[in-house]
Amino acid sequence: MTPAATRLKYLQAYPDSLQAQVLGLLERGELAALLLRKYPTRHEVRTDKALFDYAVALKNSCMRHAEPLSHVSFDSKLQVIAHALGTHTTVSRVQGGKLKSKREIRIASVFKAGPPEFLRMIVVHELAHLKIRAHDKAFYQLCTHMEPAYHQYELDLRLYLTQLDVAGQMVWGD
Repeated sequence: MTPAATRLKYLQAYPDSLQAQVLGLLERGELAALLLRKYPTRHEVRTDKALFDYAVALKNSCMRHAEPLSHVSFDSKLQVIAHALGTHTTVSRVQGGKLKSKREIRIASVFKAGPPEFLRMIVVHELAHLKIRAHDKAFYQLCTHMEPAYHQYELDLRLYLTQLDVAGQMVWGD
């Protein structure tokens, strides 16, 4: 892997021309400023309760018939380095004579600080997994149904992660 590819690990699936633009922005120290101009505000979701309420409201507005969520929280153990922005799990337990399943979503705590668009993109992604497990065409169609700008937000989130990885600075603070 080249040094440039190592620096742009979140963007490896994107065209070389885009990667070259990002490298230029990084070298000139302009990537953080670009992200801040594009996304000037920080979301207000600070607690696990607020995140649960946010995710349930989004689920109810876009996926009313999907299974209910039992738990949504920020998780400091999720490592973005391992390419996990969030996780979705189904926990099954036997209660009496019935098998009960609970749906849980965990979002990497690094996203407690960031613009509302990034949080929405991650929650939409995890909610889409309630219906579709694989990252296939139907999955991304559901994501864009819930958030029409999903792909743009995903790219910009990857730029943000690149900024964090290379420059080590948070754009929106702690």
